[in-house]
Amino acid sequence: MTPEAMSENDPTSDTDRARADGADAPRGRGDAPATFRRRVLPLLLVAVGVALVAATDLPTTNVVVALGAAYLFLRIGFAVIGSFARPVPAPPPPGELRRVRIVYRCSICGTEVRMTVANDEVPDPPRHCQDEMELVAPIDE
Repeated sequence: MTPEAMSENDPTSDTDRARADGADAPRGRGDAPATFRRRVLPLLLVAVGVALVAATDLPTTNVVVALGAAYLFLRIGFAVIGSFARPVPAPPPPGELRRVRIVYRCSICGTEVRMTVANDEVPDPPRHCQDEMELVAPIDE
């Protein structure tokens, strides 16, 4: 059977496939701010622009430029405020290795060790010459 014949005999339509992919899935309450930014905010700005042009004798080009700038500022402001609202990701489970960049120096012989992976964000210092090594602050990395 050819692919064309298989697609003709397929009982699922393109809309059924799109719904299965989640394209037309119903939106929950979590999309309310995104809907406001995408739909309501531009309509509100257009209404304000029409009111400004009708009620005052301001030039239309000035109103359009001002509303475009207001829209841009509001979108940037919503993005910045939205970034504050996102929670900090949870730390990895204990025992999982984390990337670190710590340099230690032996106070007795001067040997330096760079630690790049550790099981904690602030691991215990390694031992060298029967003594714990000292943490070295990075100069400019």
